[in-house]
Amino acid sequence: MPKLRVLQIVHETLVPPPTIEGLPEEEFLEVKTEWDVKTGLEELGHTVMPLGLRDELAPLRRAIDDWEPDVVFNLLEEFHGEVLYDAYVASYLELKRVAYTGCNPRGLILARDKALSKKVLAYHRIPVPRFAVFPRGRKVRRPKSLAFPVIVKSLVAEGSEGIAQASVVTSDEALAERVAFVHRTVGTDAVAEQFIDGRELYVAVLGNHRLRVLPTWELFLDGLPADAPRIATRKVKWDVGYQKKHGIDIGPARPLPEEVERKLPKLARRICRALNVDGYVRIDFRLTPEGKLYFLEANPNPDVAWGEEFASAAEAAGLDYEALLDRIVKNGLRRARG
Repeated sequence: MPKLRVLQIVHETLVPPPTIEGLPEEEFLEVKTEWDVKTGLEELGHTVMPLGLRDELAPLRRAIDDWEPDVVFNLLEEFHGEVLYDAYVASYLELKRVAYTGCNPRGLILARDKALSKKVLAYHRIPVPRFAVFPRGRKVRRPKSLAFPVIVKSLVAEGSEGIAQASVVTSDEALAERVAFVHRTVGTDAVAEQFIDGRELYVAVLGNHRLRVLPTWELFLDGLPADAPRIATRKVKWDVGYQKKHGIDIGPARPLPEEVERKLPKLARRICRALNVDGYVRIDFRLTPEGKLYFLEANPNPDVAWGEEFASAAEAAGLDYEALLDRIVKNGLRRARG
């Protein structure tokens, strides 16, 4: 690949520093993804210009017009404090006719909404948990078709925000309390989903039209207390001390039933096409003890830090970190060329 001018867009608080020498570990972990991507692209010989954004597009317009990047590496997860607004930034890049990495706007909108994505996939006869949406400002009324236990989540927030052991509820009173908690603390509508007991599997997918499915990864929660629901809470995902205490890990999936092993790649591709997600995406599944797969959610533009599950799955498939970044950039360039 020729050497490129890469504009790296990130949240304004996550601009990678010129050097990490002397940077406390806690501060480095905050910008690890942005640092890894920047230095990985530079290892490939590209010129990288990080740009922090918060709530204005003017800096992005100026950077595109003045610097004329070959491609924008999009690491934004929100804009103006709204998770859903990342799709509008991608739309702006489309309007500017500039190549960018990651998912297109329509795929971002469909995938970010946990209820909308399940409606689309249910139409395509892909198994999803039963669910109900509880908007802010309305009384909580559980439909009879939604039986306990259920897990209460934010409708659109990512990274397990608002999810704890208390999110799994078994009564209408507890459901109302947890929905109110999500409304109050996360500031979004809530969704209650049928709780699917079983293994949590992650399938990473690369590509636009030709989709490459990477090896399946699994979240291991064996060390949690026996009575604790096996779910990916905020602590499970982000609290290093909690992870060490309970032996929580993510890695190559333990042996899967032959039928599941055969079905997963095909199912992941069907989901990507139904939701119109492209670039790079992680699909989350639950596998019941009876061997049935349920779609949980699609995560376009997942964390691509070195050593995290997406990059590790790519490495298991023969793509080292720089090769993964190279593939992501090429996918963005190909989409721009049509």
